[in-house]
Amino acid sequence: MKFKRAGFPTKLIVLILLVYMAVSLLTLRDQIASAQVQEADLTEQVAELRQKNTDLQSDIESSDDPALLEKIAREKLGLVLPGEKIFIDISN
Repeated sequence: MKFKRAGFPTKLIVLILLVYMAVSLLTLRDQIASAQVQEADLTEQVAELRQKNTDLQSDIESSDDPALLEKIAREKLGLVLPGEKIFIDISN
């Protein structure tokens, strides 16, 4: 059985297909690397948000704590206890 040699057009088509596949593989590799970086960033964001949720849940659970309420009243609202005097240092 004799095999027929491939002609120039066939070789050219095979070469074009090989180049196309190589370029496609390189593009896919770059997309995978980009997706892995994005996944790492999102994983970090999820961890940060979970920690924030844990902190908020803790604040909700201790919302009736008198010391916490006093701290919020002093720091956020600028309130003071009756008879207390506030001194502001303006020497800076």
